[in-house]
Amino acid sequence: MPPPPFALLLLFAAAAAPPAPPGTALRPEAAEMGGPGGSAANTPRGTAPPTAAATTPLRGSAATTPRATAPPRGTAAPKGSAATTPRGAAPTKGTATALPKGTAPTPTKRTERGGPSSAAPTRGGPGPKAPVPRKKKLVRVKVVRKKVLKKRPKAPAKSPPAPQEQPCPPLGLESLRVQDSQLRSSSDKRYGLGAHRGRLNIQSGLYDGDFFDGGWCAGQEDAGQWLEVDARRLTNFTGVITQGLNSIWTYDWVTSYKVQFSNDTHTWQPCRNGTEEAVFPANKDPETPVLNALPCPAVARYIRINPQSWFENGTVCLRAEVLGCAMPDPNNIYQWPNEPAPTDKLDFRHHNYKEMRKLMKRVNEECPNITRIYSIGKSYLGLKMYVMEISDNPGRHEVGEPEFRYVAGMHGNEVLGRELLLNLMEYLCREFRRGNPRVVQLVTGTRIHLLPSMNPDGYETAYRLGSELSGWAMGRWTYEGIDLNHNFADLNTALWDAEDNDLVPHQFPNHYIPIPEYYTFANATVAPETRAVIDWMQRYPFVLSANLHGGELVVTYPFDMTRTYWKAQELTPTADDGVFRWLATVYATSNLAMASEERRLCHYDDFMRSGNIINGANWHTVPGSMNDFSYLHTNCFEITVELSCDKFPHVSELPTEWENNRESLLLYMEQVHRGIKGVVRDEETGEGIANAIISVDGINHDVRTAVDGDYWRLLNPGEYEVTARAEGYEAATRPCRVSFENVPTPCSFRLARRRLRGRGPPDLQLRLHRHRLRRLRAQRRAP
Repeated sequence: MPPPPFALLLLFAAAAAPPAPPGTALRPEAAEMGGPGGSAANTPRGTAPPTAAATTPLRGSAATTPRATAPPRGTAAPKGSAATTPRGAAPTKGTATALPKGTAPTPTKRTERGGPSSAAPTRGGPGPKAPVPRKKKLVRVKVVRKKVLKKRPKAPAKSPPAPQEQPCPPLGLESLRVQDSQLRSSSDKRYGLGAHRGRLNIQSGLYDGDFFDGGWCAGQEDAGQWLEVDARRLTNFTGVITQGLNSIWTYDWVTSYKVQFSNDTHTWQPCRNGTEEAVFPANKDPETPVLNALPCPAVARYIRINPQSWFENGTVCLRAEVLGCAMPDPNNIYQWPNEPAPTDKLDFRHHNYKEMRKLMKRVNEECPNITRIYSIGKSYLGLKMYVMEISDNPGRHEVGEPEFRYVAGMHGNEVLGRELLLNLMEYLCREFRRGNPRVVQLVTGTRIHLLPSMNPDGYETAYRLGSELSGWAMGRWTYEGIDLNHNFADLNTALWDAEDNDLVPHQFPNHYIPIPEYYTFANATVAPETRAVIDWMQRYPFVLSANLHGGELVVTYPFDMTRTYWKAQELTPTADDGVFRWLATVYATSNLAMASEERRLCHYDDFMRSGNIINGANWHTVPGSMNDFSYLHTNCFEITVELSCDKFPHVSELPTEWENNRESLLLYMEQVHRGIKGVVRDEETGEGIANAIISVDGINHDVRTAVDGDYWRLLNPGEYEVTARAEGYEAATRPCRVSFENVPTPCSFRLARRRLRGRGPPDLQLRLHRHRLRRLRAQRRAP
């Protein structure tokens, strides 16, 4: 369809216009039209066109051709990029003007007032003012092109950033590498608030009258108070971390402080920020750690923290950690603490979720014949809860082979157990390949399950902050704010109520106690992580387990909940108290840190007096604990191991922690073979009987057989009368002797089917009567 006549005139006029000088942009309107008018170079009204030398296009190019100047499709030229040539303006002599194909040039009738002789400069340039031109109505035709917008691809989800490691590790106030004798202060309120208490994350007592409190508090309130740390050798100090006082009675923290250095404790040099003495901002609450990197790291032996201001309603109190790198000093008479050097080449670092998966996959690829990775469920945020199985026949339960599990990371910020289990995977794989007889016997005779992270969401929260800045509680709970150590079903109360009414074990079971109905409701406050672990417990016949925690150096055993509900502490033993005490002692006495006689208290409890073991309820009551649930709902005996005073040790301390716990981890797994084991079979068919009850005389706690009829019963050395009973079978009893050797005593049973006595139920009587009649009729018909 041809264009309108008037539009053709505009096109002809534009085609006759001179080309634009170099560097002249197009106007948006001309660029959008895409026709000859949009491609012609033009000049402002009253402006003389440039000379031919400046505007002659290159050979073979058309300066006014639309295709040569139109912007790319879907884009617009910038605003103000072209000026329209006045209608009727004559092109410059020598200028090449291209016309659209099939069109002829239109002669110019007359020029505008103020032609070439009175040319004005370009926009913004100096020169005489141009005369006002006559206004003429211009008609512009726009051709709108549809723009196609392409959707931008979504950026891939970013993993949480790794914590920024400081150039120097902590000296060890929190991890107790710094001894009490290395801490001094200007003054203190009392011994329980002395300089030896000024350690990062140290906790106060929970009860009124506790001797120790959580931090150092100066005896006077002035800017001359200080807390001093003796590094015992030249150290390059790079930073200071502070907290307020941990107390349930008062609120105290320092809001600013200065730092000083010395080599002899007599002459002190302040830390300077340029020419002025630096004043560092400190805390705004008692618990959040605040890191201040020193503007100019200093090499010295002693460092002082000098508080300058503090919470207006409190006093001078703080907890601290110092960052520094030890410097070589041949003249130093003190030796750095002799720590066991790791001999195992393992991956000693903190692993986030992705790195944990990579390590587990690598171990599985190195030892595919003895390892298997599987998931027991997902966290609230969808992170899978991976388990590493280590066995000579992974993925299959073998009759007579006990199943063992380690669980770590119930509290996300207690990370040492997570790293120990990852290192244990590597160790078992490599030592099995090397033919280590102890490891080979353990792997071939035990089915081992390792769950390194029960609370992956909480760990990722703590990991983002790092080892020194996550504090005491950040990441402890799940993403929903649930403490998994209090989230299991309370089966203790139902058992104790039944025992008080003499209903156990005839009317109420002393084992395999069912989960209350309210706990199974969809709206019950049960974390998905807890449900996943419960399903895991019900799916595998675990015999022994340990739950790895952090923040103390002690091993606790059930019960964790006090029998008297209103008491916070009470000795509450189980029916297997002797076995539990033995299991706890095995781990505590073989742990290098717990067994050390030179170690100090982590916080305020002295567990060394009881061999570093304690009944859980006698320490503090924990309703809904996993240990109690495992003991009452399954066959599994489980203890809790508090691995370290520091919940989140620095990466530099992981090799030492592995050496402290390696023997304990192996020795405790070997205890799964302590006691008796056997298979309960049908006397006639020889097949295993599932869910048969195994009772030990004198112990009011039974266990049950697995699907294949095999069972394991942990017992201390001694003589026992063991009874096996199953529905539809006659009970059988036999003596079994447990030796002091760590080898299970075989104690199997063959049960005979029970014969009916008495009249029996009516339907059974009717069937028997009909059977007798059939037999009588058959006898009469016989010749």
